[in-house]
Amino acid sequence: MASETADRKSVGRCLVLHPVLRHGRGGGSRARGDRTPEARLEEAVGLAQAIALDIADAGIVRVAAWSPATLLGKGTIEAFGRVIAEQAIEVVIIDAPVTPVQQRNLERAWKCKVIDRTGLILEIFGARARTREGRLQVELAALTYQRSRLVRSWTHLERQRGGFGFLGGPGESQLEIDRRLITDRIAVLKTQLEGVKRTRQIHRGARRRVPYPVVALVGYTNAGKSTLFNRLTRAEVSAADRLFETLDPTMRRLDLPSGNPAILSDTVGFVSELPTALVAAFRATLEEVTEADLVVHVRDVHHPDSEAQRDDVHRVLGELGLGERVEQGLVEALNKIDLLPAAERNALLNQTRRNAAAVPVSAKTGQGCERLLALLDDRLDARLPVRLDIKLTDGAALAWLYRHGTVVKREDDDREAHLEVRLSPAELGRFQARHTGEDTRRRQ
Repeated sequence: MASETADRKSVGRCLVLHPVLRHGRGGGSRARGDRTPEARLEEAVGLAQAIALDIADAGIVRVAAWSPATLLGKGTIEAFGRVIAEQAIEVVIIDAPVTPVQQRNLERAWKCKVIDRTGLILEIFGARARTREGRLQVELAALTYQRSRLVRSWTHLERQRGGFGFLGGPGESQLEIDRRLITDRIAVLKTQLEGVKRTRQIHRGARRRVPYPVVALVGYTNAGKSTLFNRLTRAEVSAADRLFETLDPTMRRLDLPSGNPAILSDTVGFVSELPTALVAAFRATLEEVTEADLVVHVRDVHHPDSEAQRDDVHRVLGELGLGERVEQGLVEALNKIDLLPAAERNALLNQTRRNAAAVPVSAKTGQGCERLLALLDDRLDARLPVRLDIKLTDGAALAWLYRHGTVVKREDDDREAHLEVRLSPAELGRFQARHTGEDTRRRQ
């Protein structure tokens, strides 16, 4: 505990900057998606607060053009240099990608530590991961990120406080990384994560034999997934009001109105510009989403950028190979309606009565949760058992069925696999369009 306190104290006061290009007569620009710079800055401050940084100041920096050497212009750097000195700032967070050269030059000019958005998110993930799997995944992402940057050796990354050392002192950050050590460690981590992937496949196989359908909750970070998870399953998963509270996946039994059981999975939240290294490292965990029978997108409809957050989630799901499901329409749990003004809440309730795939809910009060459960029950009940005979040589068809359907029963002879699979009409149509031929035959 003493070490943790010391580490937090060494981080010190923090300045958060969101840089945007100065465009047109309005003098501003929307840096990513449809969000305003003010909304982006607010999110960056929330990310910094997620690991208890002391926010001394925050602001939007408008620049005419990006500087290859320092990102920001000379005058801007000098102005913030005075602020940093006057307020004893020890860490500057720049809510944008910063190259290693830009980071080094800014640290020299400001005489403090500088990290970009990716480094901050990795630091949060490092502090949050609790299971061995989560720690492996975050360490892999952190080392992949650091391999091309002038930061400390990887042996300094394992600290009692958690995190991955992006918030250390400015002198330490200039140490040259031993590339061979990092490359060797990355190879070890990838091997260990392959073992995690195989273990998950075994667990999924066991669940298919039960078989219980799996419902996965996805959504933007802090949209209320864990609170909704607890409400629906009567579990006690940590659900604090802070970004990236859930990193390690949790699964619990879900009792549907029909009396049929299902498994509900709570997953890591997404965020705009989620680092590619993190998406790749967490692929083993996120496979729970790709393998789920039903995906529920939990949205914070009270948030002013709810629609932009929806687009970010759809983008990440597309990277995971779920673009087809997104196009067909996900089940949407429109959360936090208890925070909406009465007029907006009533308008939303009236609007969604005509949308069978969207349910306004309040995970906090329970409003709308019964209707959501009924919708999940209907969707899962639509997955009808289908009997198929598939040649054992047609591995692609077998893999598709295991990935998209629930294999209830399988018997093999010398030539064919005789399967009973639960598929929705849409999934059956996709399967027949892709795989039905001389190697596949449907039995009545």
